[in-house]
Amino acid sequence: MLDVVAFRFYQRLFLTGADEAYCNFRLADLKARYPEVRKDIPTLIATSPNTDECVTFLKAIDPDVVIASCKHILKSQVFEVPRTGAFTLHPGICPEYRNAHGCFWALANDDLKNVGTTLLKIDAGIDTGPVYGYFRGEYDEVRETHLMIQRRMTLDHLDEIAERLREVHEGTAGPIDTAGRTSALWGQPWLTKYLRWKWHARKRSGEPKPVEVEDAKGTNDEPAGEEAPARPSVSVAIRRAGRMVAI
Repeated sequence: MLDVVAFRFYQRLFLTGADEAYCNFRLADLKARYPEVRKDIPTLIATSPNTDECVTFLKAIDPDVVIASCKHILKSQVFEVPRTGAFTLHPGICPEYRNAHGCFWALANDDLKNVGTTLLKIDAGIDTGPVYGYFRGEYDEVRETHLMIQRRMTLDHLDEIAERLREVHEGTAGPIDTAGRTSALWGQPWLTKYLRWKWHARKRSGEPKPVEVEDAKGTNDEPAGEEAPARPSVSVAIRRAGRMVAI
């Protein structure tokens, strides 16, 4: 428990500024690459995706696919609404790294082959649904924080993920067989594990100096952005593109 609390203080003091700068840089890139959501597309902002209001809204727009990008565990009356299914972009490779910090624990365990994003169909368990895709890529484990790497694994593959979802909906892509593989549920990040990972990362790269994370700029020469605007504590923005929505 102390290790978890220590990491949160360390993260706030030394990592948060760079993480926010990276997010702002990637958000600006996404805005430049993709058009704005049309104003005629129905949108709902709610305190939780599990409210009756959200269920009614989803049933009214009748989606084929729902993408859940939230920390709530969806109730069955939500994830059973879309015909093809409700999916999440899980930060980590499942079933080996379930729960919200899969990328962190793969890095902390020096399990670099399992750093990535899993396209997962939501069921009643915690990250136990069918797997429809793994998305991995290059990253800089010396200069990037675990959150930068985690977000990169998703943001660098958005077009591939969209194509896979289309294939799943059309019935041309099926679930990946994960039978017999280790399945584990991981907890919150530990400071000792984070520092150990960074030490191993520097050894792997041959870099003798400790990594420096500055609040004023991003990584890999990516410019820092302004602070992200304040957001509701929980928001459910449901976007319709064809018959696909996100919550």
